[in-house]
Amino acid sequence: MIFSKACEYGIRASVYIAQKSVSKERCNIKDISKEIDSPEAFTAKILQTLVHAQIIQSVKGAFGGFEITQKNLRKIKLIDIAIAIDGTLYDKTCVLGLKHCSENQPCPVHNQFKHIKKDLLCMMQNTHLLAMSTSVEAGLSCLKIA
Repeated sequence: MIFSKACEYGIRASVYIAQKSVSKERCNIKDISKEIDSPEAFTAKILQTLVHAQIIQSVKGAFGGFEITQKNLRKIKLIDIAIAIDGTLYDKTCVLGLKHCSENQPCPVHNQFKHIKKDLLCMMQNTHLLAMSTSVEAGLSCLKIA
């Protein structure tokens, strides 16, 4: 419920690219897919979506690859990545997948889950890409389980 598989990979890819971008490095699709444990073709489609949404940049040529500008490292939040890939705000979707779940017509878990969705949305709006990449770089979190 929380994130689609594409969104999970997109977040992990963005964090990995952010780590490299802090060091002024670009990374290629092969390295990204290996580091986030994602199929290469699927990763390529996700990265294309993130480039289109201007979250990451693609640089062509011999020294090309994917990067995130220093300005975007401080600006991009988790919610930006999620909306770019899944195209929705998580506070508007039903945890059970019902199309018309609301206060007036709640699903069986609507009232118990609405507080969790509110907290999730708040966390996503306040979590910056730079903070996530710094956490991974410091060894406080990881992008894949070995």
